[in-house]
Amino acid sequence: MTSTTLAGPGFLRSKLGGLPPAFWALWTGTLVNRVGMMVQPFIGVYLTQARGMSLAAAGAVMAVFGVGSLLSQIIAGWLADRFGRRITLTGGMVATAATMVALGYSTSLPAIVATMFVLGMTVDIYRPASTALVADLIPPLDRPRAYGLLFWALNLGFAVAMVAGGWLAQAGYGWMFGINAATSLAFGLLVWRAVPETLPARSGPGGPGRGGFADVLKDRLMVAFSVITLISTVAYSQAFTTLPLAMTHGGFTTVDYGLVIAVNGVLIVLVQPLTGDWFGRLDHSTVLAVGLAVIGAGFALTAAVSSIAGYALSVILWTAGEIVTAGIPGAIVAALAPPHLRGRYSGMYGFAWSGGALLAPLLGTGLLEVGPVALWPTIGAINLVAAGGLLAIGPALRRRTAAAEH
Repeated sequence: MTSTTLAGPGFLRSKLGGLPPAFWALWTGTLVNRVGMMVQPFIGVYLTQARGMSLAAAGAVMAVFGVGSLLSQIIAGWLADRFGRRITLTGGMVATAATMVALGYSTSLPAIVATMFVLGMTVDIYRPASTALVADLIPPLDRPRAYGLLFWALNLGFAVAMVAGGWLAQAGYGWMFGINAATSLAFGLLVWRAVPETLPARSGPGGPGRGGFADVLKDRLMVAFSVITLISTVAYSQAFTTLPLAMTHGGFTTVDYGLVIAVNGVLIVLVQPLTGDWFGRLDHSTVLAVGLAVIGAGFALTAAVSSIAGYALSVILWTAGEIVTAGIPGAIVAALAPPHLRGRYSGMYGFAWSGGALLAPLLGTGLLEVGPVALWPTIGAINLVAAGGLLAIGPALRRRTAAAEH
């Protein structure tokens, strides 16, 4: 009887029901785009193997990409509030497709550097527009579930992209660039045809074009949440920057790392859709703080492991924290943002995330030179600091969330 209940329409409705068709178009486009997102994870290999760059040169080029990604979030937030979510997302994806093709044909160092910077600017330009779209389309109580479903689509698509990208890299990098461009274009066109513009009407003091990033910076609660996001992202990004280096320095292979990190994707795909709606009904700041503390504990545990099974156990622990937090940050940003500034607030959140990802390898590699015992407990402590910050601003977040829901 239990299995019948779980498989029944009531169970599926509680997980997937009540969301408008425009959201599902956005979800489908996100999945398609992420399935084709093969270039970014393999760009370091491409630059060193196909273009003959040294590791230092490839690292510098990827840093240029990171700077472009950082700036893109502020620009995209402004575009989404000024011109609309739909045109910003579609334009960003069309520009990404064109830049992917250009990068595939770039052979000189100046051309590669320029196209990598432009790609950093365009590839994530959809994020503030997508976050604002969900806030426009979905009522507050369903937002954590909606953002969680997008998080699930991103991870499912990433898992497919990693497998397909590894195979296509062997068949020829041109296929990777072509498929990545095609799926980006498909995402943009799907949104253009199936998602209505949700930008608030241009009237009154809260219309489009009114206000700016200065208003976001005046919101001390949003600034505090952005700082916490940056801190926690510095810690979380170690999984994809420093962890592979730590494992290879410990005598493990890149295949070993791939198997260990695959545990993260498998758990998210299997578990997160079943739990997202339940966690979304709880207090957002408390849930996020607990999730960050669990992620921190998982990273701290890494200092004590020395086998594949041990690394997998630590990944299981911090993935459990990631599952707890899925969908919650987007819901917090949506609750904090006035409707006419949702793009800019989402851009500020994306800026904090990109900034944390940019700083992560600098901190992680420096600590790794000292040793794993210095690296992983420090990373765990950083996430505990972020969790404590969330608990400190929790009462203010609850007041703002309550006001946004009424």
